[in-house]
Amino acid sequence: MPVTVLLVDDEPLVRAGLRAVLEAQPDIEVVGEAADGAAVIPLVRQLRPDVVAMDVRMPLLDGIEATRAVLRTVDAPPKILVVTTFENDEYVYEALRAGADGFLLKRARPAEIVHAVRLVAEGESLLFPASVRQLAAEYGRSGGNRAARAAMDRARLTEREAEVLRLMARGLSNTEIAARLVVGTETVKSHVSAVLAKLGARDRTQAVIAAYESGFVAPG
Repeated sequence: MPVTVLLVDDEPLVRAGLRAVLEAQPDIEVVGEAADGAAVIPLVRQLRPDVVAMDVRMPLLDGIEATRAVLRTVDAPPKILVVTTFENDEYVYEALRAGADGFLLKRARPAEIVHAVRLVAEGESLLFPASVRQLAAEYGRSGGNRAARAAMDRARLTEREAEVLRLMARGLSNTEIAARLVVGTETVKSHVSAVLAKLGARDRTQAVIAAYESGFVAPG
């Protein structure tokens, strides 16, 4: 089955470019388009896409609020890939904190766009650039997320779970973590699940944000 994608951007040329790139792939299908975040929820319910590729800045409902709305109101919500012009855009970081699964620059090369969609759809790796990691760390250093520090303290991760979380934060996939630790992929999946449960995180993106904001992991 192909990965199905809903495109959400207020610029028709951006949507057309993304559609052309994605539909050139045999394993990806663009099932719909929207010009604003306000149209996302009904389209997600109707089309049931695997991934929503969504601009973070739109005139009526931006990508941050649209992300929150989808995750709050849609059963079995799709993965959300935030699309933006600027790499160090704090809107992107806020969208990731709201629950988005990854990040993509509009100027990305076609191969990078395709890779991002596949990666987010699989959910076993992390699309989380260095600039956003830095924003997370700065947010934590400024005292902006005491909740993240408290959650990390309460989690009481085992030594192996902590090691897995650090590797997740570096962007390694489950397969890459398994190779690094010389264990099976299923073992890594079990550790990842335990980390998410202990941190109360919806997915690995949220877990890594908590790791950076709490100071458990430092950028670089």
